Amino acid sequence: MSMRRAAVPPLSAAALLALALAALTPAAAAPTRKPFQFSIAAQVLAGETDEAELRRAFEETVQKRAAFLLVTGIKSASEACSDKLYAQRRSLLDKSPRPLVLSLAGSDWTACRNSAGRSNAIERLNRIRELFFDQDESLGEKKLALNRLSNSSQFRSYAENAYWEYDNVLFATINLPAKNNHFLTEAGRNSEYEDRTVANRNWLQRLFALAKRKKLDGIVLVSDGDIGAHQEEGFSLLNGFSSKQDGFAQTRKQVRALADKFKGKVLLIDSAQKPAKSAAPRTAAPAHPPAPRPPRRMSKPPCSGAATSPT
Repeated sequence: MSMRRAAVPPLSAAALLALALAALTPAAAAPTRKPFQFSIAAQVLAGETDEAELRRAFEETVQKRAAFLLVTGIKSASEACSDKLYAQRRSLLDKSPRPLVLSLAGSDWTACRNSAGRSNAIERLNRIRELFFDQDESLGEKKLALNRLSNSSQFRSYAENAYWEYDNVLFATINLPAKNNHFLTEAGRNSEYEDRTVANRNWLQRLFALAKRKKLDGIVLVSDGDIGAHQEEGFSLLNGFSSKQDGFAQTRKQVRALADKFKGKVLLIDSAQKPAKSAAPRTAAPAHPPAPRPPRRMSKPPCSGAATSPT
């Protein structure tokens, strides 16, 4: 098994054809399986002026014949958490000519405050779920059927977690916001974080079990935060006294364990890195992608580096 991570820069519509093929397609299947392309627009919507950037990304998905477009984030942390803005962004996303799958970002809800200055992150998260994840299909003019975690009676609230299959690859979104997975240091129970961790744990178990049962070539997991799956795990007596808990620790441990037992390949895509803003979204897709590397067993952390999409 091998696992790769793609950190997608903001304001990019990067077609990860070569990266996806190298990470997900077994060597034996490469000559016979027809390549496909999907696009990503990460953290694009930071203001009204950036809406034009997303429209250009829409055009690129058509020009490059991308199967679908992944968008992470509907707003910046500095923008209002208002129903008016949410509705405006929903209308814009629905104009995508290709199926559009939305993956939530921490900037969409974690920093939201009410008029009294108190956090209303959970209320806003629930409102986003109502407005953007109300059906078992993608956004956009053309639809892609999705399977949502909210279809499970135990996890009715978590409609943002969705999966779909494309060409023997399982794609899935998972709500893991940047800035430490919304783990709060205030006194008291971290209820939102703890409940979502339980839901995400169930979700990951389900995804890997499905991929294993159907003998899929690989899994592409899309999130906002970088869980640090490629970091070397060290042990220190000081870790137990740290004042800051690693909000991704449980998810990282689970993904490592599941990936180690999975015979296919795993690609982790996050939008946590924030490089300099580019002038316009660009797409890169070599006509002849590099040959995939042989799978590796994950006796140690899966990779020492991160594969970054072209800019």
